[in-house]
Amino acid sequence: QVHLVESGGGLVQPGGSLRLSCAASGRIGSIETMGWYRQAPGKQRELVADITTGGRTNYADSGKARFTISRDNAKNTVYLQMNSLKPEDTAVYYCNAAVRSWSWTPPVDYWGQGTQVTVSS
Repeated sequence: QVHLVESGGGLVQPGGSLRLSCAASGRIGSIETMGWYRQAPGKQRELVADITTGGRTNYADSGKARFTISRDNAKNTVYLQMNSLKPEDTAVYYCNAAVRSWSWTPPVDYWGQGTQVTVSS
């Protein structure tokens, strides 16, 4: 079993910054893509950004130029630096990781429990 634990959410004023962290633990052989998703009330979960083992990144249009995703492969941890936050960024942010427990098994998607980000004055 693999566990993802997020931290760093909270309440911030518009224009402020937050840094989310997500650490994976458990039966991990290797982690392929890691990413951040978010879900606002009444909306579907959507991709915010993801990053491959080699560091190739992909961003949703909503976060380009404001958000930066990074990872520390040695720590099995992914980060999301969010700057210039807007009220529309308010959502529960979920960490996702595609994990191979052994090299011969296919990757399995795991999710964190979510962390609330609220942007409000």
